[in-house]
Amino acid sequence: MPEAPKKSFKATGHDYCLAEKNKKALQFIEDVTTNADQVQKRVLAEILTRNARVEYLHRHGLGGHTDRDTFKKLMPVITYEDLQPDITRIANGDTSLILCSNPISEFLTSSGTSGGERKLMPTIEEELERRSLLYSLLMPVMSQSVQGLEKGKGMYFLFIKSEAKTPGGLVARPVLTSYYKSSHFRERPYDPYTNYTSPNETILCPDSYQSMYSQMLCGLVQNKEVLRVGAVFASGFIRAIRFLEKHWTLLCRDIRTGTIDPQITDPSVREAVMRVLKPDPKLADFVEGECRKESWQGIITRLWPNTKYVDVIVTGTMSQYIPTLDYYSNGLPLVCTMYASSECYFGVNLNPLCKPSEVSYTLIPTMAYFEFLPVHRNNGTNSISVPKSLNDKEQQDLVDLVDVKLGQEYELVVTTYAGLYRYRVGDVLRVAGFKNKAPQFNFVCRKNVVLSIDSDKTDEVELQAAVKNAVNHLMPFGATLTEYTSYADTTTIPGHYVLYWELSLKGSTPIPPSVFEDCCLTLEESLNSVYRQGRVSDKSIGPLEMKIVESGTFDKLMDYAISLGASINQYKTPRCVKFAPIIELLNSRVVSNYFSPKCPKWIPGHKQWCNKN
Repeated sequence: MPEAPKKSFKATGHDYCLAEKNKKALQFIEDVTTNADQVQKRVLAEILTRNARVEYLHRHGLGGHTDRDTFKKLMPVITYEDLQPDITRIANGDTSLILCSNPISEFLTSSGTSGGERKLMPTIEEELERRSLLYSLLMPVMSQSVQGLEKGKGMYFLFIKSEAKTPGGLVARPVLTSYYKSSHFRERPYDPYTNYTSPNETILCPDSYQSMYSQMLCGLVQNKEVLRVGAVFASGFIRAIRFLEKHWTLLCRDIRTGTIDPQITDPSVREAVMRVLKPDPKLADFVEGECRKESWQGIITRLWPNTKYVDVIVTGTMSQYIPTLDYYSNGLPLVCTMYASSECYFGVNLNPLCKPSEVSYTLIPTMAYFEFLPVHRNNGTNSISVPKSLNDKEQQDLVDLVDVKLGQEYELVVTTYAGLYRYRVGDVLRVAGFKNKAPQFNFVCRKNVVLSIDSDKTDEVELQAAVKNAVNHLMPFGATLTEYTSYADTTTIPGHYVLYWELSLKGSTPIPPSVFEDCCLTLEESLNSVYRQGRVSDKSIGPLEMKIVESGTFDKLMDYAISLGASINQYKTPRCVKFAPIIELLNSRVVSNYFSPKCPKWIPGHKQWCNKN
């Protein structure tokens, strides 16, 4: 069994052998992808052996078996809802061996939701090692395509998010917050590849304004040393650039005087920034001169002239930000390095300089046991068809990692060391090729998601329920909703949801603007907690907008779809639109528009926890 590259915890800049480290990491990838099926077989046996005594496996009659065939025959393919009763027991303080033989160290809060609340993914302490391993592979891969990255710094805008405690005392927080707060990140050994412009204290600051301001200030001060820039999501990096547009005068003043704006009150942040900040009037003049220019096209290469690429996720719904990133970066390569989720870290992009539309991820077989549920396209509509529940034959017919077929689309199913068994992740992937015996996948979409701005994911059922709640405000005026659709508008920063409503007006009383604003707020109040957190706490989503369109607009929309070849018999109004000509058609028929007047309600944790306290 190939071993992960060993990390040296006492290396310094002088005795750090980067070439040797890179060589070991690349050889590890070569070994595990060459022996992918053997590795997968061992991973499954290891998971089942160590968890042989857990309640969940006994419940399904596994009885200590560790072979693949018995596992597939007896263990059901599940969704979060199937697991929720066990998750609730653990969250409420039950420490018996329910899902995993190792203690559950915390819950990772997924950006997916169940019943409007974040999903809670159990994790164990050793998973941090696995995540660190995947991170350690990224730069050795990148160094094959871009030379000299060890000679400068990365300017990455990284943030922690709020966390909560379950009734049983376990922390519940996003996976990246967990990682940044861990010793694996905070006390990482010397590595020129993790040499960032942002001091740890600025990343770990819970105040999003102070964190962004101090990270941007440090990035500007070290602008000549920056060789790569990025954030986790494309949306987050664009927010950072827009933050600079808004606050460059304050930042320039700090650079000029070598002092920090008084709004930055966190003592550890101030101390960390002062370690890199010195009065530099020449740099302040340069930054001011660039930011004063009318056009911000290419601002990244202008302010950070040695930047070689932008490191952000631009696959899936994040692809909507590609034109904006190209504008700000003067067409620098947009690099997606890895594929991960709260459930598990999955794989790496072995061709990082490829076009965003061609990004594929090679799943690393040591991370978890992977299976694949074939999905199909519906004839006529080309929409993805994924069965909600599987019969016995479908359960056993899931495909193993090395048996997937080129060009076929699958839903990813994982069995993890932390207690998920045949769990449907909800991501739809397409096989793009192979690295030795390990498949490489394009990320196609998140199943059922119709709207997304940042890490939020709103599905059609949720949107329908929110609309149903909001139209109640119209009833006293004799108005009814004829038809509606939606759109994720990313031309504003932060982006925001737009809903197009066509109304049938039977009453004689005009509807006041305040009523439509109430509709907007009710829509937001009805959406899931991830959306509401983005609005209230993270400020990553702007106020929801409602556009009232002329009578007959949706008939025009149908006519347009039919002119493009849609079947009149199969046509149904899309609940989300992305195609530019359709958005133009809708916008040309808008008679009035309204915004949510305030933020919806949101508090950390789950509703049921708050109700218990």
